[in-house]
Amino acid sequence: MTKALALFSGGLDSVLAAKLIQIQDIEVIGICFASAFFGSKNAEKMAAQIDLPLIVVDFTEEHLKMTKNPKHGYGKNMNPCIDCHAMMLNYAGNMLGELNADFLITGEVLNQRPMSQNKKSLGIVQKESGFEDKILRPLCALNLAPTQMENDGLVDRTKLMGISGKSRKPQIELAEKLGIKEYPSPAGGCMLTEPQFAKRLEDLYKHDMDNAKPIDIKLLRVGRHMRISPDAKLVCTRNEDEYKLLQGLLKKEYIIFDTADCAGSTAVLISAGGKIPSQEDIDFAGSVVARYSKEKEKDSVRVKYKKQNDPEYKYMNVKPAGDEEIREVLL
Repeated sequence: MTKALALFSGGLDSVLAAKLIQIQDIEVIGICFASAFFGSKNAEKMAAQIDLPLIVVDFTEEHLKMTKNPKHGYGKNMNPCIDCHAMMLNYAGNMLGELNADFLITGEVLNQRPMSQNKKSLGIVQKESGFEDKILRPLCALNLAPTQMENDGLVDRTKLMGISGKSRKPQIELAEKLGIKEYPSPAGGCMLTEPQFAKRLEDLYKHDMDNAKPIDIKLLRVGRHMRISPDAKLVCTRNEDEYKLLQGLLKKEYIIFDTADCAGSTAVLISAGGKIPSQEDIDFAGSVVARYSKEKEKDSVRVKYKKQNDPEYKYMNVKPAGDEEIREVLL
């Protein structure tokens, strides 16, 4: 029996692509990738809906390394889509022999994204994957030259689609026809496409790229982030849930700030490359914590700070930072 491996994010396009091949009596196995920037939750949910066996591949370390210097650059935000798709196809291609599969499929749609899904970009992805002759794009196949799989009769080209452009109407109509009733919205999934997250990641890579690890990427999703100097960043929690998340992301070199006499925000001061923060950075961090405390209207607030393993706190009395001061450094 013919078998295909489908790059499967759980988004509508990847679901439809897999389903179009399934209904040709071809066995399809979904391959979902997980990294510091996206997970497998949607894929697992949607795979269950269409009875698709799913394999989750964690390529966090290699993917993170690629995002620091993508060969083909970034999209609108910090999304290196061309390099990312090529990497996924290379991984999946190397699984063809192991799983005794014949070819790969993706949910890419011609011209849906102007930079990463035009005909030239699709060609680059295909070539750099290392499996150029094994890739089929069922949703836009009729807009592309026939693949070897179609020429060999493994796939019926007449049952594939010729979707092109940004409109989601053809996909929504096809989903209804195929009985797919629930699916994620087009937005979301990959954090690299989200403007605020991308701004924070760009800042991290600018000031401390070499030391950026998966745990640092997780921290980008928590709290308010402020670039207070070239060598220092402050992360300030907004609520109890963020405080709990922060506890699992602390490093021994972070300096932790809290108000000493009232409820307020917890913040951590992070120095690039393990540098020792300046007294100016420490003073400003304290003033921000004071601003987000119950005593923010006072002229002076007592703030305590220390590294996680320090035996005792240090204390300072600071004036709460002004809103304009914070806006100037907020990421």
